[in-house]
Amino acid sequence: MKKLLMISAALAAATLSGAKADDEVLNIYNWSDYIAEDTLEKFTEATGIKVVYDVYDSNEVLEAKLLAGRSGYDLVVPTSEYLERQIKADIYMPLDKSKLPNLKNMDPGLMANASSYDANNEHSVIYMWGTTGIGYNVDMVKERLGDDFEVNSWNLIFDPDVVSKLADCGVTLLDAPNDMMSTALNYLGLDPNSSSKEDLAKAADLMKAVRPHIRYFNSSQYINDLANGDICVAVGYSGDVFQAGDRASEAENGVTVDYLIPKEGALQWFDLMAIPSDAPNPGSAHKFINFVMDAQITADITNYVWYASANTAALPLIDPEIVESPGIFPPDEIKKKLWTIRTKSARDDRAVTRLWTEIKTGH
Repeated sequence: MKKLLMISAALAAATLSGAKADDEVLNIYNWSDYIAEDTLEKFTEATGIKVVYDVYDSNEVLEAKLLAGRSGYDLVVPTSEYLERQIKADIYMPLDKSKLPNLKNMDPGLMANASSYDANNEHSVIYMWGTTGIGYNVDMVKERLGDDFEVNSWNLIFDPDVVSKLADCGVTLLDAPNDMMSTALNYLGLDPNSSSKEDLAKAADLMKAVRPHIRYFNSSQYINDLANGDICVAVGYSGDVFQAGDRASEAENGVTVDYLIPKEGALQWFDLMAIPSDAPNPGSAHKFINFVMDAQITADITNYVWYASANTAALPLIDPEIVESPGIFPPDEIKKKLWTIRTKSARDDRAVTRLWTEIKTGH
């Protein structure tokens, strides 16, 4: 699943160059805080295409726009299981791979994993990938749970006795029902993709038990709040948490943020670039996808957003601190504990949404 709203306004007016700038406009809808500061400017300089860049912080927001039709966007970045469902609804056009020579840079194994959502990667290319784990303020957690408490489990979120001790410093959850329900199911030792009414009820009961100790549900606010020390624990996306830690370090505010893939495992997801079927400028979208797959451009984005790329050619250009971080590029023993979400039927999706509303409202 993320990323800074100011980018939309600042980079929508990316510097124009060349005669094409007046003729071609690329409309992108992407997660907040999910692109390097100079990527759009470099694209405009290279192609003469102006970019209008808008952001969202949940797949549900993106999906509502796409299903309504005529969104006006040329390129969007849905998460894997949402992409799969949207492909079935004919939301996306097939990619013209003759226009994407930089596909040669992509990791065949990761692209094969992504093809389970999009057969033969016909409609999409991996933008970034990551995990959904726990971001936490090292000192605040230690102060409340003690030096002997081992921070290695989802009990930091799902054990009422533990989370109640952290409520005063702020515990937050993603406003992402599929991510959270899947994680709760896995913590209970159940299939994280279960659609069983009984299993889902157990997961909902688990979260309702800790609901009184949760400060808010949001999929982007926690980045700044972790960085500023306004909260102490957040279920979050890997790169977001690392960004929070980086911002805290730059601010020299005494806040130390760490990211945890718990011992029970974590959700692995792919965010993929895709072109809506009714995109006004699909040619420009293909140019942008190919541009992003350039090794240096991918490396620039990963170095800025702290998310793992699927671009093997970019790896030598990525900051060693990022490449060597097990929270960003997990080693094999951690990868074995990761799972992916499968696309749900409309009925099962409605069931999860109803339960999620109950969890959030506390009823």
